Amino acid sequence: MRITAADVLVASPGRNFVTLRITTEDGVTGLGDATLNGRELAVAAYLSEHVVPLLIGRDAHRIEDTWQYLYRGAYWRRGPVTMASIAAVDTALWDIKAKVAGLPLYQLLGGRSRDGLLVYGHASGAELPELFDSINEHLEEGYRAVRVQTGIPGLPSVYGVASSKNAAAGAGSGSDARYDYEPARRSAVPVEESWDTRAYLRHAPTVFEAVRNEFGPELPLLHDAHHRLTPIQAAKLGKSLEPYDLFWLEDVTPAENQAVLRRVREHTTTPLAIGEVFNTIWDYRELFEEQLIDYVRSPVTHAGGITGLRRIFDYAAVYQIKSGVHGPTDVSPVGLAAAIHLGIAIPNFGIQEYMKHSPATHEVFRTTYTFEQGMLKPGEQPGLGVDYDDLVAQSFPYEAAYLPVNRLLDGSMHDW
Repeated sequence: MRITAADVLVASPGRNFVTLRITTEDGVTGLGDATLNGRELAVAAYLSEHVVPLLIGRDAHRIEDTWQYLYRGAYWRRGPVTMASIAAVDTALWDIKAKVAGLPLYQLLGGRSRDGLLVYGHASGAELPELFDSINEHLEEGYRAVRVQTGIPGLPSVYGVASSKNAAAGAGSGSDARYDYEPARRSAVPVEESWDTRAYLRHAPTVFEAVRNEFGPELPLLHDAHHRLTPIQAAKLGKSLEPYDLFWLEDVTPAENQAVLRRVREHTTTPLAIGEVFNTIWDYRELFEEQLIDYVRSPVTHAGGITGLRRIFDYAAVYQIKSGVHGPTDVSPVGLAAAIHLGIAIPNFGIQEYMKHSPATHEVFRTTYTFEQGMLKPGEQPGLGVDYDDLVAQSFPYEAAYLPVNRLLDGSMHDW
């Protein structure tokens, strides 16, 4: 079943997305997500100029061979642009194979290992009353686990907090709209935010103490440090949060230096999640073999597709490490659907991040997965269960947007 066309589709319904659509000689189509937040056009060019010409005439059924061809056949390997491109091809081919088989994709991955995927949502607030309102809203929507992020005294805006007037003013947009859906803001250059680690380390434990006192011991709570801490700071935070029984503490240090997590592990029993910026199985080897983390954060979209991420999860399972797939709105509904099908099948599923896409996004991406009683479930139609509406997409042209950058109070660049 030969590939006759591969189209790279760039649109901005709510935010920028890059989608690959592969078409076979029999007219079967498959979709893959290639979105890389703030670098979307780099992936689109990589696909259009370097990958698509290699796909025409290939057998769409040879998924593993195509994966190896695109990864091992290129001298320059790895990296987010390459792996997002491979992921898009791989996911689209799995979508095609499942459609030809007449089965939802998860059936080709071994069938169900569970009825649904436990998910967590993003609760946030500049101060405690707003945070409590956000947690209650998520519980009313059916979430059974929440990530907790709050403002920090003295800082005008903080990662993970759904901001209104302050954030919009910083973006120069003139809008009062909250950015619950997407922290990347439309601008020619990134917005600059400020950071104070000592203030954060003082404030975070008081927030979780208040949340536990308000919502009790049963609600699973998660928190993202977003790569902002040194090893000893991360160890201190993990230890200070132990009384509040977190489901996990995420991305405590920059991911490049994996050995530093030994220091964190020595000082805290708070579970650790890491990897949303990792792209291959090689990024995890040391973390797995030394059991330095508890949850894998890579998404299908950035880790080489279903084939690449399934290998990572199989490797993790050897060390009793579970999945915790990255699921923000800069992973398109195609990428989320792929994660749902994979998560329903693997034996070592942990939890799935679920940040709901905007109504505009769902005008372009027509989905069949469902969210009920705190769980995501895949649709039962053949393939991924996602359709792409070209006509609607044309009304949402690409517009440059960037995630913020971060500086310490003295003006030094810091990890955002």
